[in-house]
Amino acid sequence: MSDSLERLYQAVIAARDLDPATSRTARLFQRGPAKMAKKLAEEAIEVVIDAVNGKTDAVVRESADLLYNLTVLWAAAGVKPEDVWREMARREHMLGIAEKLPKSTVKPPKAIPDKAASAKALPKAVTPPAVRRRIVALEGRSLRKRH
Repeated sequence: MSDSLERLYQAVIAARDLDPATSRTARLFQRGPAKMAKKLAEEAIEVVIDAVNGKTDAVVRESADLLYNLTVLWAAAGVKPEDVWREMARREHMLGIAEKLPKSTVKPPKAIPDKAASAKALPKAVTPPAVRRRIVALEGRSLRKRH
């Protein structure tokens, strides 16, 4: 698989300076990282919708689109496939291949009784812990793709 993504990455690099009128890749580079990110998000959502709806063939097609758009964004960000593989190997060594690193290893501080005490107890450099995002369940919902 890494060979396929490496070939895709090289093709993206080769196409980024082509004529945007004839090359989708060049057009994405011309429009910038925000457009690239939007296309990547759209493809990810399509993969999710097709998977939830049990459309295996569509998941395959949309996954190919997702990988293409991810590779374009990598190239724009200066990330190479081997950078990602190195991170995957590091995580595998730490956690096993089927796990991912937690978003944050910072534990929330214990509750402090009042604001006056908290101002004295916490140094100014301490930032509050990140707020966890709500998890939205997709099971049991019938989703449709937008076209």
